[in-house]
Amino acid sequence: MKNLLHIRNVYFLGIGGIGMSALARYFKFTGRNVAGYDRTPTALTRAMQAEGIDIHFEDDIRKIPSNWDPANTLAVFTPALPDEHKELSWFREKPIGLLKRAKVLGLVCNERSGIAVAGTHGKTTVSTMVANILNKTNKGCGAFLGGISKISEPIYCFQKLNHPGLLPKLMNSTVHFCT
Repeated sequence: MKNLLHIRNVYFLGIGGIGMSALARYFKFTGRNVAGYDRTPTALTRAMQAEGIDIHFEDDIRKIPSNWDPANTLAVFTPALPDEHKELSWFREKPIGLLKRAKVLGLVCNERSGIAVAGTHGKTTVSTMVANILNKTNKGCGAFLGGISKISEPIYCFQKLNHPGLLPKLMNSTVHFCT
């Protein structure tokens, strides 16, 4: 998958994690149908449900939306899921795009000008400061910080990289920071 332009439906396997939930909210904000599975209900999953995201907490393929067209559906998974997870196994057998969160984050950021922050210490601090400064401009800024922040229509897409070696593989950044 080279881009997300044709994607209308996004299903998350492990939607309750901070990185996955940020992507789920982004896709909901951009008008896509979003649903997903997580093992445990939390304040974050309840907040997403209140925002209109369908989330269930049983590993049950019958809970996956059956009316979504596979041609324009993407499934996003976290590597934290065990290989024997029933829903993950179901998606692996279907003609539906199935990608890890990191790959999807790169695709999202490649739709806009990107700024990547990598390093050992201070990534979240530097990312938050620069995103906040850019958000005060007339162009705005969206950010994936590994935390919760307000989403605006981004001209820049931030991603904090815990593994700097992934940068050239995942994202065509306009600007790079290293902490």
